[in-house]
Amino acid sequence: MSRWLSPLMAFCLSFMLMITFAPIAGVTEHQIDFWGLWLITVLVLALPLAYLEFALVKRAKTTILNALMSLTREADASSRWRIAGWLSVVFIPFLAGAMLANAQINASHFLQLPFSQVIGVAGLSIVAFALSFLPRPVLVLLSAVGTVASIVLCHVFNVQMDAWHVTPVTFKEWGSATVLALVASGLGLGIYAQNSQPAEQATASVMPIWIAQILAVIVFGFFAVQAQVPALTVVLTVVFGAGLLLQLAKQQLQERRIHPIIQFVFLLVPLFVWAVPMMMPVLNVVTMLWGLLICLIYAVFAGWVMKISHLRKAMNFSNEAFYNIWRIAVRVVLPLSIIVAMVAVITGLF
Repeated sequence: MSRWLSPLMAFCLSFMLMITFAPIAGVTEHQIDFWGLWLITVLVLALPLAYLEFALVKRAKTTILNALMSLTREADASSRWRIAGWLSVVFIPFLAGAMLANAQINASHFLQLPFSQVIGVAGLSIVAFALSFLPRPVLVLLSAVGTVASIVLCHVFNVQMDAWHVTPVTFKEWGSATVLALVASGLGLGIYAQNSQPAEQATASVMPIWIAQILAVIVFGFFAVQAQVPALTVVLTVVFGAGLLLQLAKQQLQERRIHPIIQFVFLLVPLFVWAVPMMMPVLNVVTMLWGLLICLIYAVFAGWVMKISHLRKAMNFSNEAFYNIWRIAVRVVLPLSIIVAMVAVITGLF
């Protein structure tokens, strides 16, 4: 896989996921304090988790779903830890469905669609599923073209942005910042690690992807859909991105040697549940909590269950101090922060 493909994919998917999750998380204004909080979470939480993904895949030399079989055996751990892999592989199409459903709803404010949400989401899901059979480089390039077109057209149509301002920091903002730093960047799913040839040192693989994700969010900070044409390009771009996510999930199921019919069930059912309009508020919350739960399980497994020497060799840091800092982040900071974020998401409902 070409070196440029994973960072480009990270930029495009992170941009599309931000479009999906920012409204869900209540981030609708240019709040300087919120994005400062996000910057902290992306450094303290997202970066250690990105290293974790690559370390697990590099250690097992396979995708994350298959990896947990060998990793649990090496750690003499219960096979129950493998549930994290299944939660991840089912969450990927569920996440794609969230992208499609929310993009369709947002577009309906600017486009006079002659069909219901049920038909719209179902139709977009079928198109995304069909696109998932295209070669991966083609899907990444289509996503990149759509992303660039959306950004350019946003400014061509003279979108008026709100002024940047400072607001009081709230407990709910921590949950939103963590969701945007982890779930909305696709971390915890192993989708970037499965597209990269692991480098000798994990930093060479992790940093380009992490930087691409940060750039995507910076671009998103100056982006808004307020006209028909940008709304249409966003929907098309999200369809390409959803097709890419489905292909990544399909690869993991294929390497696990799941029957093709069962593969289709795994991919299509999580998509179609988003076609039910009345379920949208509940599904949005489930998406945030589900994504955070996956990250939490991986952090606990890698920090407390796996053998220390295994991950140290996989990451091959140039300095032992870097590894010790990473281990503290994964064992203590990441789990506690995710639990607090989950509480913030739940309490924010009331």
